[in-house]
Amino acid sequence: MGAASASAFGAMGAREIRAGLAAKDFSAREVAEGSLARIEAANKDLNAFLETTGQLALDAAARIDAAVAAGTLDELGPLAGAPVAFKDNMNLAGTHTTCSSKMLENYVSPFTATCVERAIAAGGIPLGKLNMDEFAFGSSTETSAFGPTKNPWDVTCVPGGSSGGSAAAVAAGLATVTLGSDTGGSIRQPGSFCGTVAVKPTYGVVSRFGVVAFGSSLDQVGPFARSVEDAALAMNAIAGRDVRDCTSQDVGTDFTANLAEGVRGMRIGVVPAFMEAKGLTPEVKAKVEEAAEHLRALGAELVEVELPNAQAAMSAYYVLGPCEAFSNLARFDSVRYGYCDPGHKDLGSQYEASRAIGFGPETRRRVMLGSYLLSAGVYDTYYYPAQQVRTLITQDYARAYEQVDCILAPVSPRTSFKFGEVSDPTDMYLSDMFTISINIAGNGGMSLPAGLGADTHLPVGVQLISPAFKDENMFRAAAALETVYGPAPVAPAYADGKAGE
Repeated sequence: MGAASASAFGAMGAREIRAGLAAKDFSAREVAEGSLARIEAANKDLNAFLETTGQLALDAAARIDAAVAAGTLDELGPLAGAPVAFKDNMNLAGTHTTCSSKMLENYVSPFTATCVERAIAAGGIPLGKLNMDEFAFGSSTETSAFGPTKNPWDVTCVPGGSSGGSAAAVAAGLATVTLGSDTGGSIRQPGSFCGTVAVKPTYGVVSRFGVVAFGSSLDQVGPFARSVEDAALAMNAIAGRDVRDCTSQDVGTDFTANLAEGVRGMRIGVVPAFMEAKGLTPEVKAKVEEAAEHLRALGAELVEVELPNAQAAMSAYYVLGPCEAFSNLARFDSVRYGYCDPGHKDLGSQYEASRAIGFGPETRRRVMLGSYLLSAGVYDTYYYPAQQVRTLITQDYARAYEQVDCILAPVSPRTSFKFGEVSDPTDMYLSDMFTISINIAGNGGMSLPAGLGADTHLPVGVQLISPAFKDENMFRAAAALETVYGPAPVAPAYADGKAGE
């Protein structure tokens, strides 16, 4: 091995890895083997990875090394040589796709999701599948059937959810880029808790084909990374039209194009109601206010905007989300695929027992709620008004974006909490109080690390929200703030080659 050691790869960004490969300081095989070794050492404590894909990683590394030898590295794509990994609701042929559920414990994917396919085609070295809340139902990764993932900054705390494994893997330096999915905050909230850049693009920017659905009108795939540039490179790899997903759009955006422009001349919105929301802790509020002042100092104009119906977003979401989840989970019937409880003489009892055992408590709770909300006599009372609220929230954001280019807001009302600390489901749902309205409206949103909270000394993220299909606006603002805060560091217990010792 040349100038880099195996332990160093965990702290490298995509550009640094690519430069090292081009200079032949190290090989892609060394990147793959070094990354897999780090996962083996660290994952015993973190439980971020559910499955590693060693042979796939080595095969990808061989293609990259061949390109280096042939002088065609630049043709591979924006993630050439970067270790990547995927939330376990994303299909990858030949691997398990469990959604962290006993229901799909033994399911092996016969095909690959478009977002995964594109990340690997762009030169990513696939390391494996990442832990999550069961079927993405949760905000802490505590509902996984295969045990919780721990936060690399404090292993007594949750990493957030539902994409907790994706956030923890990046924060611990086990991967350069990971992919997660976000239905109501499941990328941005764990990004904030684990101190990573975390992007939920506008609905339709990234194909959902091959991603197990939670809420089909709300779900969106996006990247975790330790720098805005790496997140933008990942977006360049995975964004774009896919004929297999009718909601996907041909956006044609280079997400790296405006990262160096700064924010001078930009109008950044601040929502007073968000900053006065009940439950927002002083240390998180202080970080958002600090970020606002940094943006002002960098040349942006701060503008107060109103989102009068955003307060109803939580109520609307917990009607729409369970309804869509109930519909999507109907396919797990123990007949076509999914856990099948043995010994039953009739289909009805087999079906009932298989779902009762195969689904965990939170999944069963949401299925029951969705079933009730879509039942005769109830639908008109709840579901239809929730769709009307969705329209009002979307209109609120549209009016706000007539005044501003981007909105600054909290991600989560608090920093990461201890395992078992939040046991009431309704209290857990409040973790997404600042993120849900963005999914309802379909706008882009991202979490940017803004250092550690003054009280808990745990990571705090600030949220940047862009108009629909103008995600470059939030990337531009995030890149400007990153000049103040710096790229996200690897969590101290995993930095410098350590594995949590």
